[in-house]
Amino acid sequence: MTMKFRLYNNVHEFYYDTYDLLMRHEAQNNIILGNIINGHEGKDITGWRNPDNWLMATVSDENGIWLTALMTPPHNITLYATDNIINPEALNCLTDGLIDHDIPGVITEKTLAECFAREYTARKGLTFKVTMDQRIYELKAVNPDIKKIGSVRLLDEKDMYFFPYWLEAFYSAGTYGKTEMSIPQDGEVYRSRLSTKKHYVLEVDGIPVSMAGYTRELQNAVGIAFVYTPPYFRGRGYATSCVAQISQMALDRGYTSCVLYTDLLNPTSNSIYQKIGYKAVCDSLMLKFE
Repeated sequence: MTMKFRLYNNVHEFYYDTYDLLMRHEAQNNIILGNIINGHEGKDITGWRNPDNWLMATVSDENGIWLTALMTPPHNITLYATDNIINPEALNCLTDGLIDHDIPGVITEKTLAECFAREYTARKGLTFKVTMDQRIYELKAVNPDIKKIGSVRLLDEKDMYFFPYWLEAFYSAGTYGKTEMSIPQDGEVYRSRLSTKKHYVLEVDGIPVSMAGYTRELQNAVGIAFVYTPPYFRGRGYATSCVAQISQMALDRGYTSCVLYTDLLNPTSNSIYQKIGYKAVCDSLMLKFE
């Protein structure tokens, strides 16, 4: 069977060809699904979200698509092997097709990430290293035994005195490969975040103590992220309660599941999410090419 590499320049064609396949593992494919839904609907095409700049590709034979690839520069490429079956011939064909493209790294299911990284870096004369060892979790019901602490509300303009700092602290806590916290200079970036109405704060006695928010909204699932508690409020169950409450809110809104990524080097967050009712879907790797 001859493998065929196809590069797309139309996000709608890419969406129609891959959406149903990706939905077979909705939680696992939440990044790529979130992006192609947004690109197809065209609701937000600011910056890297503009599909005109994306790299979209598939590898197929007469039996159908074996591999789906999406890169939204400057971010890493995301891949999906249909039904998680890695076909070496398809992988070889994908690498051939991408050899003239500069790819900064890959984020996807662990085995596929390693296989692609080995092939691509060998051909390009590069090396790769782990940026983050991750696990994808999915929740379908919140553990009713979780103690409800305080109350959750949407963040808004009046929270600008702390929100930018909390968000930067979240990013610098090992997430996204950043290790230093930058001090916010331009408030517009954060006001834009607040305008999405996806960021929530947990208040105890009127004091903000923890935050969490929604990311990608898919057909059945919604992503949970931006979970942060300042060091001086930790160890009191605030993050657990905050995540449990916004997860329940999502289920109440009609989503059948919530999805999140964890850093496997952070045993505290992994145990917190499992306590709430999150169950492991698969391991994922974020690899950087050098």
